[in-house]
Amino acid sequence: MANFSKFITETDVKRRLTVPMKFLKSLPSFNGGHAVEFEARDERGKAWTFQCSIRRRGHPKPVITRGWMAFINSKKLKMGDRVSFFKYKNRATAETFYEVRAEKAIKAEKAIKIFGAIIGYAPC
Repeated sequence: MANFSKFITETDVKRRLTVPMKFLKSLPSFNGGHAVEFEARDERGKAWTFQCSIRRRGHPKPVITRGWMAFINSKKLKMGDRVSFFKYKNRATAETFYEVRAEKAIKAEKAIKIFGAIIGYAPC
């Protein structure tokens, strides 16, 4: 199950990926700072280093900045595509690792719809 999944918005494509507060619990500790780096592997095993940061004051509003635009450009993602982050823990070694998945939106003329909602995405 995804720790975090969302349809990509215009801001996500042009600047940074806005993430929900609950995703922060899945990340390594910020250790009192305002940013943390983590590595996530895509479906092909390529490692991507991302930085998640929060505001220093007020509402934290977490965003993924560093590494995000390279990921977007590499996968040729656009508004309406979907990105998901997963956190796994190796039970034998207790090592934590992350996975990132990008899925392209299916074109409307080829999509399967149920009650008008498009279901299904194609992996990148």
